[in-house]
Amino acid sequence: MSASVVNIAGYRFADMPDRDDLRQPLRDLCQDLDLKGTILLAHEGINFFLAGSQNSIDSFVEWLEADPRFTNIPLKISYSDYQPFRRMNVRLKKEIISLGLDHIKPAEMTGEEITPKAFKQLLDNGDEVIVLDTRNEYECRIGTFENAFELNIRSFRDFPRAVSEMDEDLKDKPVVMFCTGGIRCEKASVVMMDAGFSNVKQLKGGILGYFEEVGGDYWNGDCFVFDRRVAVNPQLEETDVVQCFACREPLLVEEQSTGEYVIAQSCPYCSDKK
Repeated sequence: MSASVVNIAGYRFADMPDRDDLRQPLRDLCQDLDLKGTILLAHEGINFFLAGSQNSIDSFVEWLEADPRFTNIPLKISYSDYQPFRRMNVRLKKEIISLGLDHIKPAEMTGEEITPKAFKQLLDNGDEVIVLDTRNEYECRIGTFENAFELNIRSFRDFPRAVSEMDEDLKDKPVVMFCTGGIRCEKASVVMMDAGFSNVKQLKGGILGYFEEVGGDYWNGDCFVFDRRVAVNPQLEETDVVQCFACREPLLVEEQSTGEYVIAQSCPYCSDKK
């Protein structure tokens, strides 16, 4: 396979009163560089998922780093043999990751990080720790860490409610939370601290950062990603998971073999609604 397309994802919480002014320059830049993907701009920061040639990605990062607020943004990098995004969007948003709680500002306060290597060492040692998956239910279904605590939420906006319903006895236990690339945990860690959890850490770089640094130890399945690849394995390679055209649910290989899955029409999660 010729993996000629570079895929990057990154974010930074930062004060951006000039949010609106950044939109057109970024549109022009990405058009000139023939990049596709999505850039989200909010007063709280920037979040982006982009794909293109190596030269174009390098030029984008160089442009971004000319702004002191965006220097050294950690990037999640993978490769594909096709363009995983259909178009280029630069969107103005209230939040770069939607939670709906205005008082939570990760640029001012967020939870302590734990590196992938340190997290793996905890698991190697068999230390007591709650491994909390902050992602949506359909993401957890595609893959998660062994013995992860799942909240069965359909949207990140449901996270505060789900945390409020967790057992009081868990609040003094060590918690390591994780998401795809780290951005949700920046806000989720504050929600948990506000709820009285006393020992909360967030996995630095999320699942993708863990894959890059230590591989797939203690991970079961694949990792859902928000582009046409649908999911990647611990080697950051596209897998056989697909997405239902009708309801957008991701489908494991065994779910694709059922009679309820009809390409571009239905799947086991929406066939009864047809």
